[in-house]
Formats: sequence, structure tokens, C-alpha cells
Amino acid sequence: MRRVRRVAVGAPQEIRMRRLILAALLCGVGQAAAAQDVLGSDATAAEIRILGELDPSLRKAQAVVNNDIITDTDVEHRLNLVIVANGGQIDPEEKTRLRLQVIRNLIDEKIQVQQAASKDIKIADAEVDATFRRVATNFKQTPEGFAAFLRNAGSSPASIKAQIRGELAWSRLLRRDVESKVNVGDDEVQAMIARMTASKGSEELALRKIFLAASSENQEQVLREAAVYVGEIRAGSSFTVYARQVSQDATRNAGGSIGWVTAGQLSDNVAAVVKEMKPGETSEPIVVPGGVEIWHLETKRQAMMGDPGDAVLNLKQLSVAFPEGITETAGQALVKTFQAGTQAMGGCARVDEVAKSLGAEVAGREMKLKELPPALQTIMSQLKIGQATPPFGSSKDGIRVLVLCDRDDSATQAKIPSFDEVYAQMNDERVNRQAQKLMRNLRRDAIIDYR
Repeated sequence: MRRVRRVAVGAPQEIRMRRLILAALLCGVGQAAAAQDVLGSDATAAEIRILGELDPSLRKAQAVVNNDIITDTDVEHRLNLVIVANGGQIDPEEKTRLRLQVIRNLIDEKIQVQQAASKDIKIADAEVDATFRRVATNFKQTPEGFAAFLRNAGSSPASIKAQIRGELAWSRLLRRDVESKVNVGDDEVQAMIARMTASKGSEELALRKIFLAASSENQEQVLREAAVYVGEIRAGSSFTVYARQVSQDATRNAGGSIGWVTAGQLSDNVAAVVKEMKPGETSEPIVVPGGVEIWHLETKRQAMMGDPGDAVLNLKQLSVAFPEGITETAGQALVKTFQAGTQAMGGCARVDEVAKSLGAEVAGREMKLKELPPALQTIMSQLKIGQATPPFGSSKDGIRVLVLCDRDDSATQAKIPSFDEVYAQMNDERVNRQAQKLMRNLRRDAIIDYR
């Protein structure tokens, strides 16, 4: 076993005291006396003036992980990613706690990359750059624009690329060395399908979770930190962002999402909590084997009963802007004319003709029913093919009408998951459990020096 050298992250005062004691033992009384000469026997903090300046560009080590250094710049850049994702609305006390969790995650990232490298797994720069471009596209920016955005936010492209490299390396290691050793029997899959079929119509939950590793020695500290995260999330911070940055299991890459499950697929203590939650709610911290979890319920549905909101609609929109300076009376008259023309349209084939007569613009697209605003969902679910909604809009956006040209309800039908889908879910769950065990062993054996 490798030598372990760990210092508790959550006790900075104790760390400083240990260093002072160690300095006294190493340097002897003479050095302490020299320090007293400098300060003066009755000097106080208020009487000391700082004559030099702190260089903010100085990169100082925050931790050393198996000889790999994590600098304060690394920490600040990663921390600022979380802060900007929450709109910068994080109070100083929470920032301090979050910083400690970011340090832990950077340590895990170093350990994962080192373990992957020891297995000859290397991630090419071209692969990291390609993923970075996809992330930039998700933000509707060019790679150059996204890089500038990160710098303005106090982070850097290098920081997010390091995170990408770590996630790719760890994912590849799990697929090669862990997933290959996980076995899910056909009989187990068939038994799960039978249980799911028997539960048809029961409640199914879309859940996300945050997992924080904890031992018996630091469980209380992790519980306190988890409670702070819960408070921030309930105050409006993004659960997905927190899961992405602080969670310590494989679900972090998906923002903590575990997909659709029934309460019976969860551990008893977790199931007892989430069954009582309402959509949009976040649980209190829950102690589980190996750590602490926080759960977030996105929505509920009836198992294998289909979701009416998944109906795919083929729509055409007619829109016309209000003339500048139009009076209320004239606006109401325009709405009546627009409604009369669109309600008597007689189907999508006449959309262009009617739009021309009304001076309206036409746009078409496909979308799911549940992607519409709630008020329009109710109206649209009652329409027949070829019918139009009543006019809607505002003085700013003008008048709009949606015409239902076609509707595909196949996705709303009751569906029993396939063998492959159930197998994949069970396999992922077991890989995740093995990954957590592997990380516990790697943390235990790592040489970690907090500075």
C-alpha cells in the first residue's frame, strides 16, 4: 500500500496551528525570538503595516496530488465556472464552502487522469478541442467567443478543457476496465421487465442527484456542506449546475440525471423521501453507503402509460405586428379581423393565401406539445387537424395564430422498455457503484498534501 498523507480540508485553523507548531520544533527557540524582535514584544495586528504588494498573478499550490500540483488559479477558474452559471449570485460564506468542494473535485480529477494514464489511456488534444467546440455550440457561441466569455467570467478555456479531458479519460477507463467486469444476466433483465410491466400505471419519477463522498470521520462536515447546497438550490441556484460541478459519481456528466425510475428501484431510505416530494422540490441531505446524497424531482408520470405531451405537432404560425402608435380601438379591430380570417381558413392548404390577405408572415416547424406554453398546450390538445388557435400575443410581439397541420401521437402510446434499454440501465447502475468503490480506493492510496 502506498503511503497516505492527508490533511482535513475543512479545518484551516487547525492546519495553520499544526504548521506553526511544526515550525517551532524544526527551527528552535532562536527563530521564535528573532520573530519577536521584528514584531516587538507588545506589537499588535493594528500596528503592523504591509509595505509590499501581493502579486495576484502568482500561482501558489493549493494541493499536491501524487506530485501533480493544483494551484490557486486552477481552483479560482473552476470556482468561477460555478459562480457564473448561477448568475454570480453566491454569498461569500457559500463561496468559501463551494471552494472547498471544488478543491476536492480537482483532486479527484487529478487522481482519475493519473489512473487513466497508468493504464495507457491518453486523450488527444484534438478530441478535447472537438468537445470544447460542442460545448461552445450549446452556448450558441463560436469557440473564440466562448473562450472570451470564460475569461470575462474569471475562468479560462484551459480550465474547462482540463475538466473535459478528465471526464473523457475517466469515462474511457470505466468502459475498458470496469464495465468489462460487470455482469448483468439475461434472467435479471427479464425479471426487471416483469416487475416494470406489473407496475404499469404506477408513479414514475424523473430524478437528479448529487453524491458527495463521505467517511465516518467527516460525515458530519459533508452533511453541513450538503445542507448549504440545498439552501442555495432552493433559493434559485441550478441543481444541474451544482451536480455538474460538485457531485462525485458518474451521473455528474449528465447534470445528476438518472432518468425515469420508480420508487421501488431506489434504496428504501431514498424512496421514502422522494415519494413525498413534489415536482421541482429538492430533498434534504440523505446519508447513504459511502457518502451523502441530495435528490431533485423534476416531474412525475404514470409508468409505461405514455406522455400526452410527447405528441409531435406540425404547426404553421401566422403573425402580424401592430402598427406603431395604433390605438386600442384599432388594435381590437385588427385582432377581430385576424381571428375571422384564420378561424374560417379551412386547413393548412390555405395558410399562405390567408396570410397574404391579412398581410401576415408565415413560419412552420415541428415541436412537441409539451414544448408549448401551458395555456397553448390546453388549447392545442383540443384542436383537430386543420384548425387554428385563437389569436394570442402582445403589443410588443404582435398577433399570432398557430395552425395544426398534422399530429403524431405514436410517442404517447404506452411502451414497455426493450430488453436492451433495461440492460443498459442496470449495467450503468452497476458500473457507477463499482466506479465509486474504485474512487474510494484511489483516494485512500493517494499521496495528497494540502498547502
